[in-house]
Amino acid sequence: MKNTTEVTMFILKGFTDDLELQKILFFLFLTIYLFTLVGNVGLVVLVIGDSRLHNPMYYFLSVLSSVDACYSSVITPNMLVDLMSETKVISFHGCAAQMFLAVTFGTTECFLLAAMAYDRYVAIYNPLLYSVSMTPRVYVPLIIASYVAGILHATIHTGATFSLSFCASNEIRHFFCDIPPLLAISCSDTHINQLLLFYFAGSIEIVTILIVLISYGFILLAILRMRSAEGRRKVFSTCGSHLTGVSIFHGTVLFMYARPSSSYTLEHDMILSIFYTIVIPMLNPIIYSLRNRDVKEAMRKMLGKFWFINKMYFSL
Repeated sequence: MKNTTEVTMFILKGFTDDLELQKILFFLFLTIYLFTLVGNVGLVVLVIGDSRLHNPMYYFLSVLSSVDACYSSVITPNMLVDLMSETKVISFHGCAAQMFLAVTFGTTECFLLAAMAYDRYVAIYNPLLYSVSMTPRVYVPLIIASYVAGILHATIHTGATFSLSFCASNEIRHFFCDIPPLLAISCSDTHINQLLLFYFAGSIEIVTILIVLISYGFILLAILRMRSAEGRRKVFSTCGSHLTGVSIFHGTVLFMYARPSSSYTLEHDMILSIFYTIVIPMLNPIIYSLRNRDVKEAMRKMLGKFWFINKMYFSL
């Protein structure tokens, strides 16, 4: 990677210069981050520790939780430090590393959500063959392929972005090193970078959303053929949580990246970025656990000794 930049560090401008508001945001995002870690790491521990959750659906869910925990950890701790700091400086290589990891985990989540939709299709459309169809030879390569796709996508954008020159300004109007705000301060021609962002992000979104839509189209056909009202209710409950998570995540990512560069407004983009980097990783364990009987039973077993926690959680 040829690097002609004259900048050795960047300044993350963040949300505001108001010190009082920065303190409020610090405690707000710290709380969200702690909930994110507890929820996602707790879900991974549940899946590993409870034999009833040892099936492909929960393996995918545990991998998604680990991705969410890592995704949030790439961005939130540095943002919390910046909120309590006057300098808000990040090194050139630190910025590149943050972008690489953020794009890696974000892309991996896109493909994992698609793989989870396919897994639900196999389980619901032909449940008798599920254990035969979704073996480790199937779901392990799907998980690995999701990570590989994320790494390749991140390598392309990180290499293309940090081969640009940054000689006019080193102030990034954002709270982390994302692609659009870095392109906005480059003094190089970013036309190729904008095309890479639009076409690669757009293609990934189209492919993964199509997989989800096709999978749930077949699931809907399977539901219509069910005679049991209880069976339909259970399927809707399980799949509804997945569709909720998919819709929130893809909606924000599509609006953020798969659009022409002329429509970028960095102030609005920071609000969108909060959703898919901070809020969604916190919501996913709630979405997938509160409406899932097996996960709730596993939590009841783990928290059984702490009656007050058990009472608070299962009264929701």
